[in-house]
Amino acid sequence: MGDGRTDGTGLLADVPVVQVSGLVVMALLLGGGLAGPTPPGMSPSIRRVLSVFLIALVLWLTEPVPYVVSSVLSVTLLYALGVVDTFAAAATGYASSLVFFLLLLLLLSNSISSVGLDRRMAQRLLSGEHTPRQTHRSLAAHILLLAVLVPSAMARAVTFIPIVKRLVDAYGLADGSGFERGAFLLLGHVNPIASMALMTGGGMALVTSEIVTSTVRPVTWVEWAVLMIPPTVALFGLGTVSAAAFSSVDGEKTVATADGNGAPAEEPRPFGTESASEVGSTREQRLVAGVMGATVLAWIVGSFVGIPTVVPAAAAVFVLSLPGVGVIKADDVRDVSWGIIFLIGAMLSILDVMESTGTLDYVVETLTRAVPFAALAHWQVVAVLLGLAVGIRVLFSTASAAIVVALPIVLEFADAFGVARLPLALSVLLVVGSTTILPFNTSAVLVSMDRGPLSHRDVVSFGLVTMALSLVVVVASWLVYWPVILSCC
Repeated sequence: MGDGRTDGTGLLADVPVVQVSGLVVMALLLGGGLAGPTPPGMSPSIRRVLSVFLIALVLWLTEPVPYVVSSVLSVTLLYALGVVDTFAAAATGYASSLVFFLLLLLLLSNSISSVGLDRRMAQRLLSGEHTPRQTHRSLAAHILLLAVLVPSAMARAVTFIPIVKRLVDAYGLADGSGFERGAFLLLGHVNPIASMALMTGGGMALVTSEIVTSTVRPVTWVEWAVLMIPPTVALFGLGTVSAAAFSSVDGEKTVATADGNGAPAEEPRPFGTESASEVGSTREQRLVAGVMGATVLAWIVGSFVGIPTVVPAAAAVFVLSLPGVGVIKADDVRDVSWGIIFLIGAMLSILDVMESTGTLDYVVETLTRAVPFAALAHWQVVAVLLGLAVGIRVLFSTASAAIVVALPIVLEFADAFGVARLPLALSVLLVVGSTTILPFNTSAVLVSMDRGPLSHRDVVSFGLVTMALSLVVVVASWLVYWPVILSCC
């Protein structure tokens, strides 16, 4: 029998310092929530709610345990600490249509990828017979087009990466060429912007629309499209041009002189000639394309006749799961990003409790005493609130998680100081969705950096460029475009 000793130096010996620190901070916050002193003007229930809120943030930021575990723990603490009377009251966020809608969209997006429909579209729409600069613009246009069917920016990035690699070979370009760097900036930084155009374009838009609907007013699928497509396309276009300028994409080289010495390059395999095994079953692709087309049509019609957006999505998933169809299988459900779904459900639950206990009002009042909002001009208040949203965004690895934390707080301030909340919410989405300062802030940037020639300096520098461009688009939209549209609605 052993003497009880191990060969290691302790259970936490191989755990990163950040994760250990997160567990320590969590323990201190939990102790404060249970037995800590209550500051003047704060009730014990508000102290406990803030403790749970901070515990959730610490666990999500440091990730010592999976998102699913930390999210369930946070909801459980709301009930265990006596903040709410029942567990059902602590878990109200999971009853939100957003949680189920996001799950359905993830399944639909995965079905498009599983049958190879996204790859087939990309391969047939791109050509290697242009100059790198023309191909750069073509790549951007087809990323934007594919965003209508594939909500996940990560899925779009993974789809186009091998195509970019083949284009680099077709042009005979060296690794780290201007075209390759520009293409990976497109896939990482500019690509996620496309997801904001439609309410069903991805997690960022879904979270924002749900919070707007619950705190400001309902927004239909068509109204969202009218409000967001022009600003998104403008921002996407500016990002595309900036990526080409940032990386100095060549506008002269062609496939015919790709080796730089006048000799023709080896003929690349034409796009669109892949075998069925490479692009999936044509029957399944047509089926998925038809179902997705019908779903988008149902969302448009539903905006006018009052059909909730979750209904067509649920019907589409049901059809693709039927016996004899089998596009969506049990394995696809297991492979869904459950961590993000649980995180959003937990944050919505915490926000509901913060609202019902007056915690949000307390936070606004406290910060108002610290920051002289009353002395600021209207545009300065908006700038401070956008700065707050960006600060929170930098801390999170997904924009959806950052929005679900930042937007309710920002809207609470907007209500207190008379700022128009719907334009502010859309502005937060545009700025947060365009800001990537650290590689882990956006999964598409992370994979682009891992598989491409981008450096940390490229990521930070171009992230600041896209953030600045988003502010330009926000100013133009707020002053010129949105007032016209909202006055007509």
